[in-house]
Amino acid sequence: MRDITSLPGRAAVASGRRSRLLAASLDGAGLAPRLGALAIALTLAGCMVGPDYKRPAVNLPAGYDVSGGNPQAGSPAADSSQTGAAQAAPGSADAPLATDLPARWWTLFNDDRLTALVDSALASNASLAQAIAQIEASDALVRQANAAFFPEIGLGGTATRARSSQRGLQRQQFSGRSPVYEQFQAQLSTSFELDFWGRLRSASDAARAQLLGSRFARDVTALGLASSTATAYFTLRSIDAQTRVTQDSLKTADDSLRIVRARVQAGYTSDLDLAQAESQRAQFAASLVELARQRAVIEHQLGQLSGQPGLKIEPGTLDSLPLPQLPPPGLPSTLLERRPDVRSAEQSLMSSTSQIGVAKASLFPTFSLTGQFGGQSLIFSELLDAPARIWSAGLGVNFPLFAAGRYTALVDQAEANARAQAASYRGTVETAFREVSDALGNVQSSAQSEAEIQRQADSARRALDIARRRYDAGYSGFLEVLDAQRSYNTAANALVQSRASRLAYSVDLMKALGGGWTAEASAAAQGKEVAATAGGARN
Repeated sequence: MRDITSLPGRAAVASGRRSRLLAASLDGAGLAPRLGALAIALTLAGCMVGPDYKRPAVNLPAGYDVSGGNPQAGSPAADSSQTGAAQAAPGSADAPLATDLPARWWTLFNDDRLTALVDSALASNASLAQAIAQIEASDALVRQANAAFFPEIGLGGTATRARSSQRGLQRQQFSGRSPVYEQFQAQLSTSFELDFWGRLRSASDAARAQLLGSRFARDVTALGLASSTATAYFTLRSIDAQTRVTQDSLKTADDSLRIVRARVQAGYTSDLDLAQAESQRAQFAASLVELARQRAVIEHQLGQLSGQPGLKIEPGTLDSLPLPQLPPPGLPSTLLERRPDVRSAEQSLMSSTSQIGVAKASLFPTFSLTGQFGGQSLIFSELLDAPARIWSAGLGVNFPLFAAGRYTALVDQAEANARAQAASYRGTVETAFREVSDALGNVQSSAQSEAEIQRQADSARRALDIARRRYDAGYSGFLEVLDAQRSYNTAANALVQSRASRLAYSVDLMKALGGGWTAEASAAAQGKEVAATAGGARN
């Protein structure tokens, strides 16, 4: 990908060509001697007073820490490139290749309902529509900035009826004539600012960077929307699984309550066991009500995300959701190319850098060419006759002699904004690296944790069966059954939550790696967008 700051060079050549053609046309009109200074000034057309953009250096580690806090889990994933590779130019031979994900990465979970929800969100969500509208506004800003490279031509005219004083200085002219007269005028007028100091080119570069940044911002919104929808969906399925666990526990509590009542009636146990059994049964029933409430909230959230108010989703299970084969994280330096938020931050920095050129150009004089051609006559039918023809051409110069420090303050402001954007860019890169490291550690740790929780749940299930048999045989009190039931319910729900967390951490990793966004595809699309914008301006 070519640096956006290389584009003004082409604009400078085009500006020089336009200026030479204009000088030639004026020479034909016999005005070149009076505008001879213009030829000398045009040699400055390629001068730009703003700074060239350079990507800030970012100190990225050589690899990711995938231990997840477990010193025995593994060592950091090594980056074969040096830290300086993070500053390699996009598309250069030194730039590391990005790790690609499928554009529709959510299909890796093999759930048709999830796929439909994410697709609907990307098609109907209000936040994404807002981001797309911002792209359209930025595109219009680019076209507006590029229009400044071309002359502005206008058509105007006047029709006047007036009366002059018969006692004024021209009273002899009205001897025997009416002092009332009519005058008609029509003319084409044009004006064109000569971009000696690169102000217009810098403004165009800033607008184009803003356009590209808005496109990357749209990708950020789409990626966040897809990941939020997937995470909410997994939360919903987790609640469904917890509901089934609680329903099973409620059924077991009902069975225990019947047994305790029978033993109380037979005089084998006290009312204390009955009260404890009833309390446990009520606890599970209350948990089901709370889970239903939580499910409704998540269902409403999914309805909003997918643009489907009133959405209803049938109960499902986590068991049908496979854990996808996650891609390798690649090199930390690839985050500079594949994360849309990093690219958006860099475009904002590019735009701010170009704005410095706009501000510095205001310290120098501005030159403009003006022209007018038309006709003026007291008789409308003679307006287009040769004797009625009028024209003018000239060069205008405006130099700010005194503005009480206003223009230097604009330069200081632009430079401060650029420094702020540079700091924001570095912070975005550092956040991206941290998010990938966190996601890698969470994925690995959750896999190890789930295996241990599964063993805990199996043991709790066996302990509950033993406690129930011991109570039925009269070898232990009901409190032992209650404790075993609580332990099993806690372990079973923890297993469900662990499974849901693994799915959510998988989404986090895909999001942290940039989702389905690839540097190669974006660079190609970016080149087409810039070319189309420039072509539209020329047309």
